[in-house]
Amino acid sequence: MTAGGKPTSLLRLTLSGGQSVFQLRQCGREVAAAVGLEFQDRIRVATALSDLGRILLTGEVPLVVEFEVTDHALRVRLRTAAKGNEADQPGWKTAQRLLDEFAAEEADLALTITVTKNLPPGAPALSGKQLTRLREVVDALTGREAADELRTQNEELLATLDALEAKRRELVHVNEELEETNRGVMALYSQLTEELEETNRGVVALYAELDNKTIELNRASTAKNRFWSNVSHEVRTPVNAIVGLARLLLGPGADPLTDDQRRQLELVERSGAGLLALVNELLDVAKAESGRLVPVLAPVDPRLLFAQVRDMFVATATSGVDLVFVEAPAATLVTDEKLLVHILRNLVSNSLKFTERGSVRVAVEVDAGGDWVFRVTDTGIGIDAEHLDHVFEEFHQVPNPLQARSPGTGLGLPYARTLAQVLGGSLELSSQAGVGTEVTVRLPSPEPLPDVGTVLVVTDDDTLRGRLTSVVAALGDGPCVPVAPADLAAAVTSERPGLVVLDLAPPEADALLDALVAAGIAVVALSAAEAVPSDDGEEAPVATLHKSRLSTDSVREAIRRALADL
Repeated sequence: MTAGGKPTSLLRLTLSGGQSVFQLRQCGREVAAAVGLEFQDRIRVATALSDLGRILLTGEVPLVVEFEVTDHALRVRLRTAAKGNEADQPGWKTAQRLLDEFAAEEADLALTITVTKNLPPGAPALSGKQLTRLREVVDALTGREAADELRTQNEELLATLDALEAKRRELVHVNEELEETNRGVMALYSQLTEELEETNRGVVALYAELDNKTIELNRASTAKNRFWSNVSHEVRTPVNAIVGLARLLLGPGADPLTDDQRRQLELVERSGAGLLALVNELLDVAKAESGRLVPVLAPVDPRLLFAQVRDMFVATATSGVDLVFVEAPAATLVTDEKLLVHILRNLVSNSLKFTERGSVRVAVEVDAGGDWVFRVTDTGIGIDAEHLDHVFEEFHQVPNPLQARSPGTGLGLPYARTLAQVLGGSLELSSQAGVGTEVTVRLPSPEPLPDVGTVLVVTDDDTLRGRLTSVVAALGDGPCVPVAPADLAAAVTSERPGLVVLDLAPPEADALLDALVAAGIAVVALSAAEAVPSDDGEEAPVATLHKSRLSTDSVREAIRRALADL
């Protein structure tokens, strides 16, 4: 349509007089059709030029009109003498609205108006024959009467009205479809709302059921621990008496016994010793689960610790099994020596029970993070993969051919792991049937906490209060005082605590938390959520401790955060 990007000149007309307005309109319509504009755009071009012509074609002042086409638009340039009031005419704004570009320039008493209408995509280029034909058509327009042009305008108006009516009907149809869609959306929304409400009711009911189950489990756990403690205490005295009497009768100063009597007394002594071991383990497990097993942290020499454990088993090690204690590092571990001995004793005892040949190896090292890592490795019968998930269940015993000669209670590993958690660490087991087993105990070596003075533990939960009190008391040198939520205000006044461990479950806990924060007292908040929100929706400025992850290590870290935030 252009050559080298330059516009192509289509027509150049010189018009004058009011009657020339019709000719200008006709020329605009024909040129717009020739360059490929759609019907409605042709009417826009013709109407805009007609309105401009009514302003510019007054008197006998000539109006020069040039039609050009570029790669993307039809351009019309109109030149005439300037009068100064053209912009005030109504047709001026009409042309600005109907066309894509409008520019007016006044210089040397001459007015030049340039208007542009964009071409549709893919508009065909005019050939030489089409351009000649266009000029012939424009020349023929000179003699047309005003009535003919008015008739043409009426036809265009009718066509435009028909198009508008079609658009109106189309819009009505679209609106009907939209209303139908909206009705469907509203019905779907109502259905989803009902389903969500039903789901929410189910979730609320499920949470209520879970809360009830949790309460029942806590009660059952408390009852179990109380039962174990009572039974252990009541049974241990007569069992000790039975074992003691059997050992007296078997001792060197006792009356002579027949072989059959000796065998029977040895059976009584072994049975009593096994029952006593079970009772002691039950009592220890009950203490650990109820939080009454308090670790007493003190410096421990791992070399002396290994010597103590080695002496327990040297005489009982099975022939053909080497009990190896790798030399420990010359460093000091801060932990509860008695509980750590219990852990290692249970692990070494298990390894010796289920190792027929090879070795049981005990080693310790300090890793890059400063944790102490104990490993008990054996070359025993190992554990099948299907039983690995159950080895830490209380009273669970893995079926194996050595079970008959090495009876146990199924409490050793659960008890050892519980003790490791009480010490702030962890216990993990890996095993392969026919190859052996390795148990890893990881214990932190904590730095002592700063002296915070009195610590108040505020909760209505008896089990939680006992466990927290024992753990917090073991971590610091100051007194640890359990307090009911209702008595906290009086306790703060009398005790002047340096730290408060506050359970957020009681209804009045939020108000107590706000009062403690306002008083500038360090707080560790016990919550079932990951963070404690404040009134403005942001995280409250207190250290949060999740109830499901209570351990010596997690309590210590929460206290550090609380003191650091103070």
